[in-house]
Amino acid sequence: MVRCLATAVLLACLPLAQAQLPEPVASKMAANNIAPEAISVLVLRGEAPLLAHLAERPMQPASTMKLLTTLVALETLGPVFRGRTELRSSAPVVGGTLRGDLVLRGGADADFSGEVLLTMLQALRNQGIETIAGNLVLDRSLFSPARTDRGLPPFDEAPDAYYNVIPDALLINKNMVQLDMRSRGGKLRLTMQPALAKVVVDADMRLVDVPCARWEDGWQTPDVRSAADGTIKLMLHGTFPNECAKTYSVNVLDRQDYLDRLFRASWRQVGGRFKGAVVDGVMAPEAMLLAEHAARALPEIVRDINKPSDNALARTIFLSLGALEADALLGSRPLAASTDSTYTRADAAVRRWMRERGIDDTGMVLENGSGLSRLERISPVQLGRLLQAGLRSDWAPEFLASMPIVGVDGTMRRRLKDSAAAGHARMKTGTLSNVAAIAGYVRDASGQQCVVVAMINSDQVKDGKGRAVLDALVDWVARQGLPVSGDSAAYNTRQ
Repeated sequence: MVRCLATAVLLACLPLAQAQLPEPVASKMAANNIAPEAISVLVLRGEAPLLAHLAERPMQPASTMKLLTTLVALETLGPVFRGRTELRSSAPVVGGTLRGDLVLRGGADADFSGEVLLTMLQALRNQGIETIAGNLVLDRSLFSPARTDRGLPPFDEAPDAYYNVIPDALLINKNMVQLDMRSRGGKLRLTMQPALAKVVVDADMRLVDVPCARWEDGWQTPDVRSAADGTIKLMLHGTFPNECAKTYSVNVLDRQDYLDRLFRASWRQVGGRFKGAVVDGVMAPEAMLLAEHAARALPEIVRDINKPSDNALARTIFLSLGALEADALLGSRPLAASTDSTYTRADAAVRRWMRERGIDDTGMVLENGSGLSRLERISPVQLGRLLQAGLRSDWAPEFLASMPIVGVDGTMRRRLKDSAAAGHARMKTGTLSNVAAIAGYVRDASGQQCVVVAMINSDQVKDGKGRAVLDALVDWVARQGLPVSGDSAAYNTRQ
């Protein structure tokens, strides 16, 4: 009862707020055939509700859910938190040969890349290791289950797209292959990065006379073909414009194959020899540290989540809440062993944080913490209270700095450039095929900070229609407090 007191006070004030949608918002909704019951809105000016419309109703939030994950992470894990990747072994080194297995241990390192792996392998060579006599053991056991991507149906029609990548504790290069496609003189030239052992790219794409800007019109998900000799061919299909150059990254290789082949190519590049297998496993407790990498500090990762709305990073940090804790010296360390899944522990961590701050979590549904979900739900009241807590947080500067600035950067860079909100409002966007959402901070014309949360759940939000409604709301909030006809009367919110 006590823990929900602050939320109860807010709910009691909601009837005093404007219940009717502002005219600019209502007219945009009518013009776009979006029903009033499809939107839930909460606007708080300071602590007082200014506008509330179905604000207690749990809604699909799309990527505005990332605000919950990132603020809880900043407050729970702290600003020095860093994911880690380690190379370890319990085998001796004799005459330049590691006489046993090498373990690559994942620690939710958001910056683990091919370049990082190459540097770590060079560190092994610098220690005199030239040959690995055993296997490479991939330890993804930090998250339980270790591979949630297996057997999961595609979220939508673009399974190869980066936003659909499902992370694990040892994800490298976000499992993406970068394709450079260039057509000239009726011929298509293809290159691939990074170099992967025995992986090649080919295409049967037909070159067509369309503008280069429309190259995605003819894109089809690539095939992955395995040959008897172990070669993997990435086969591109569809059409591609004549006289065009584009770079596109795809997630089409199984991550076990990806890391296996990247390791072999990288170890060969630094002059190492390896004839073993790449297998799943768990590091032995006595294994010695041979090389390591730490990701950037959490505030930088949070910025990379919220500005461009990065789903894979958000999911990694959400799972980290259930797997890791901050360590002043190392940046992070695993939590004590538990029989609960990492998701269960992360969910519990988020709800514990909310309840400690008097935010009622009733009706909230978490699936992965990124908003790329058809299950996740949160109400504008819950998200609004979270944003209020963000302003009071010790890490408020880092949290606010992570959010897109209206008309300037991130997912808001092209929106509301001529609005009173441009250049100062900080808003996190959310988009799914049936969801348009926005949440963040807007100063009104008198300089008062307002919390704004709005979610539309409707099939009518497509083609920018939902975004137009939300932009009208943000602009309306930014204009509150303007004098009417030169006098000092408050702006009539019902006009």
